[in-house]
Amino acid sequence: MDGRRLQQGTNEFERIPFHATDLPEVLSEFRVQPSSGLSEAEAEQRLRAFGPNVLEAQRRRPDWAIFLGQFRNTLTLLLVAATALSYGLGDIAEGTAILAVILVNATIGFVAERKAIDSIEALRRLGAVTARVRRGGATRLLPAEQLVPGDLVMLEAGDVVSADLRLVTTSGLECDESLLTGESVPVTKSIEATSPDAQISDRSCLAFKGTSVTGGVAEAIVVATGTETELGSIAELVERADAERTPLEQRLSQMSGQLLWVALVIMPVIFGIGVFGGKDVFLMLKTGIALAIAAIPEGLPIVATLALAQGMWRLARRHALVRRLSAVETLGSVTVIFADKTGTLTENRMTVTDLVLPSIQLEPGEKKETVQYSEAAELDSAARILNLCTNAELTDQETGAGIGDPMEVALLHAARRLHMEAPQSARIREEAFDPRTRMMATFHQHKDQMQVSVKGAPEAVLLKAEKIRIGNEEKPFTKEVRQSWEARVHSLASTGKRIIALAERRASSADEQPYQGLVFIGLVALWDPPRDDARPVMELARHAGIKVIMATGDNADTAASIAQSVGLANAADIQVLEGKEFSIEEINSDLEKKRILDANVFARVDPKQKLDLIALYQQAGEIVAMTGDGVNDAPALKKADIGVAMGLRGTEVAREAADVVLKDDAFGSIIAAIRQGRVIFSNIRKFIVYLMSCNVAEVCVVAIGTASGLPLPLMPLQILFLNLVTDVFPALALGLCEGEANVLDRPPRDPAEPLMGQQQWTAVGLYGALISFSVLGVFYWAVLQTDMPPEFAVTVAFLTLAFAQLWHVFNMRAKRSTLLTNQVTLNPYVWGALVLCTILIIGAVYTPPVAAVLNLTSPSVDTWVLIIGVSFTPLLIGQIYKLLSALRVSRDYESIIHNASR
Repeated sequence: MDGRRLQQGTNEFERIPFHATDLPEVLSEFRVQPSSGLSEAEAEQRLRAFGPNVLEAQRRRPDWAIFLGQFRNTLTLLLVAATALSYGLGDIAEGTAILAVILVNATIGFVAERKAIDSIEALRRLGAVTARVRRGGATRLLPAEQLVPGDLVMLEAGDVVSADLRLVTTSGLECDESLLTGESVPVTKSIEATSPDAQISDRSCLAFKGTSVTGGVAEAIVVATGTETELGSIAELVERADAERTPLEQRLSQMSGQLLWVALVIMPVIFGIGVFGGKDVFLMLKTGIALAIAAIPEGLPIVATLALAQGMWRLARRHALVRRLSAVETLGSVTVIFADKTGTLTENRMTVTDLVLPSIQLEPGEKKETVQYSEAAELDSAARILNLCTNAELTDQETGAGIGDPMEVALLHAARRLHMEAPQSARIREEAFDPRTRMMATFHQHKDQMQVSVKGAPEAVLLKAEKIRIGNEEKPFTKEVRQSWEARVHSLASTGKRIIALAERRASSADEQPYQGLVFIGLVALWDPPRDDARPVMELARHAGIKVIMATGDNADTAASIAQSVGLANAADIQVLEGKEFSIEEINSDLEKKRILDANVFARVDPKQKLDLIALYQQAGEIVAMTGDGVNDAPALKKADIGVAMGLRGTEVAREAADVVLKDDAFGSIIAAIRQGRVIFSNIRKFIVYLMSCNVAEVCVVAIGTASGLPLPLMPLQILFLNLVTDVFPALALGLCEGEANVLDRPPRDPAEPLMGQQQWTAVGLYGALISFSVLGVFYWAVLQTDMPPEFAVTVAFLTLAFAQLWHVFNMRAKRSTLLTNQVTLNPYVWGALVLCTILIIGAVYTPPVAAVLNLTSPSVDTWVLIIGVSFTPLLIGQIYKLLSALRVSRDYESIIHNASR
């Protein structure tokens, strides 16, 4: 796709192939200078003219389609069959009532699904992408949607390209363009124009929206935004909006399908028992259909989506933005967390504490004038490196605020505090930081010399150094000298400080290798304080049966010190492995595998080793969460069961690869997310157990009553009223419980554990039996009241069952929770549902038209007392059962936690 040219004297563009246009002409066409960028006034004018830099919104299902979708299920088909049967038999009132039930059920489903969709879309909008832009000569971070043609954008490894760009300067720039071309090998970029007929993959002077920067740095001019980009022209990428179905929703749909077969068995059995017992054929047919409807909880997938979306919002309030709905349920099963050190366990608030040079050691705040003249050369060299070998910029000299990597900002601020002014040197070339070399270099033209400034990991710089600057002299960097500096590194790192080594060299041209013949200058020590909440959060993780492993690029001494200070383990229990000490691919014994699995700190590990470690733990049956922030972390974030990216310091590539983005980079937010994952799964289980036990009770009441020769205890419309009106609201409320306070005091859930295990099905059977026999007992008493009309016994059974099901919601509390203060009683949605359902039930009894359709009479006060009293029986027995179970659970609890601890 071609770019567009600004027409003379206007803000209109005409088509122009920018990939085949020389750079000076491109800059002229957009009326922009790389040194200053657009002015704010010009940018605002272009934004009004060309609109925001966004693709067309993904095509969303309209409300009418969502509403009609509620009618495409088995439940509705059965209801339609019941409606047709009622109208066919001339029962207009009953047919109309069933139609009303259909509309009520569809409305409830529509509201729930619409709320879930709105919640998910709103959460996705929270993850806004930013771009680093030069406007009016100043560098700013802007929302990517505010980019306009002509903006000057700065790129570095880890960025996601926010618009189609024509490159102005590059240094080792490589981009992953697989989104557009399907080729996974990164493409090397340059500023030279290509031929007009070059394919997308050959347009090396362009960077395309949606692709990712895998290496190097660049400055580029925006040539296309929004739908005018290459990505915007690919309609299937823009318009596709496939609904995400999580594994949990799939399991619920599968369960509904299995229960359909149960319903198809129930229908003929109940029908046969009733007809054989002499009851009306058409009445039993409608009763069979109603019970079949009761046996199919069609709302399970919708409630699951609603519960997941609600959980996502709760996590968002805790600064954890969930990008994939399926991640919420997986969070509850996490057993191992690979945590980065910087910004996750520490505050990512770096300050320079020491500048260690051969002849002097300074702390920021000391003035350059206090040192001897002979030491000034060392300080001048350090000043050059700190000020020039960086991509950060200070925005506030006093506070040290800036744009860029926090470590580089801290180094710049330290240089200012040491009164080390930035020398005027034009940057000619940059050798971007590479995890393989662990160093970064910049080439600068200084007067008549080419100066190379280098910073990086101490062991890497010390290995490459051939000389050392002492005063004004460069002396040989002997083995003894190297060992003495290695000892200094160890001494500083053992206090938890991060160490950076500085070096430089002179070069005859910018084409030379940057790391040959280095002159060692000194060390910089930075302190990043551990987070205040790190230690208690570590304790929470241990109680939750989760093993926390630190995986960092820092050296072993720094990593071990921080691990001890944040409470990852006691000093005696910390087992550190450096990347050079192990190879996953070369494991040849169980002992070696155990040595790696037992380690809790991995230092100086590269991205490939992180990927291999995750695979090793997954092979051992663990569910792994991994934190990351860099472009090289993206493969590991994708490989992990839960990838967690840093929102404050993470690259766009890492955020795109992750399932969860931490807006505050705090480790505590990960534990909060895991807690929420456990709560959501528990809530859905409660919802299913509650709904299924209510449905089992309805089926048993009719089946046993019919088989015993009693009159039909419940009429078809009454069953529909209970199943589709009053059962739904308490069930929905259970899906929104906050969860038990001690949910993290038990081991992680086995991901292979079924949604409904033996314990849950047993609970469904027992609760269903309790409610059934309570209702049948009071129904039998009512049948014996010969002085009452026929509707009296049915009314008593209906009301007893309705209120028993309402009180039954309190049986859904956890066994180890207290009777009066638990996740159910503290849930305002539960109380709201009970009030609403009580109004609906009483309204049905005392509204003559509705009572007539439902075959109800008005009970006396004494009868109401009996109904309410008996309806509490299942709740009382259920609570006694929970108290006894809690005693047994308490005895086993300590042994479970002990066996799950690592």
